[in-house]
Amino acid sequence: MESVVKLLESYRGRDKVVRTLCYGSQLVGGVLSQKSGRPSEVGKSLLLFSAQLSHCRTVLRLFDDLSMVAYTRSYGLGRREEDGLVSCISVLTNVADQLYYPCEHIAWAADAELIKVQSDRWWTLSTLLWAASLLLGALRSIRVILLLRRKLREHRRTRQQDSASDGRALRRECQQQITMEMLSVVSCLADLSNAVHWMPPGVLWAGRFPSWMVGLMGTVSSFIGLYQMGSGGDGDSEQHQATS
Repeated sequence: MESVVKLLESYRGRDKVVRTLCYGSQLVGGVLSQKSGRPSEVGKSLLLFSAQLSHCRTVLRLFDDLSMVAYTRSYGLGRREEDGLVSCISVLTNVADQLYYPCEHIAWAADAELIKVQSDRWWTLSTLLWAASLLLGALRSIRVILLLRRKLREHRRTRQQDSASDGRALRRECQQQITMEMLSVVSCLADLSNAVHWMPPGVLWAGRFPSWMVGLMGTVSSFIGLYQMGSGGDGDSEQHQATS
């Protein structure tokens, strides 16, 4: 109970819980609606609940710009990274994330009739930026996995120079990081599949996912996020990555 309360008291933790409930409701609601072959009251209610939670998250993201700016400034050009490719990918990811928020804000404001512009193009642009961020995130994790595996191979060749305890600790740490990065790849690809689904018709499988499939992909990604946060593997780049 204490861990759940602690999770809900933090903004990022609460967002991950709401996100999980949002996609979980869409998954169950979509399955119920499809199984019955006719409109299911429970399924319809769950889909409406999911839509409201999604709208809630969109409104709360109106306040994420400053935290994203602060993170982007602190990361800079990624000089802290040991690998140049990782730092380049991370910088591009930060740019995509930074641009995502104002585009989504404009689309939201247009739908709310606060400004008089067409919201469709802004939703499309924000989805493209989100997809770019997810693709870059997956590529970054793959690169980190390759670097960690190279590090393990080099350690095996020179392990006689290290103590047994130091060697085991290094291998355990690298394996844990590899596991987390692999989960990040799965999470990014699951969200990317949904991002493509929300793109304009004619783009790959845009608009072809049933509700339960969107819910399934989002639920997989959300549970991975919760697991990473609980395991202490949710880094700053993941915390500030644009999510929908």
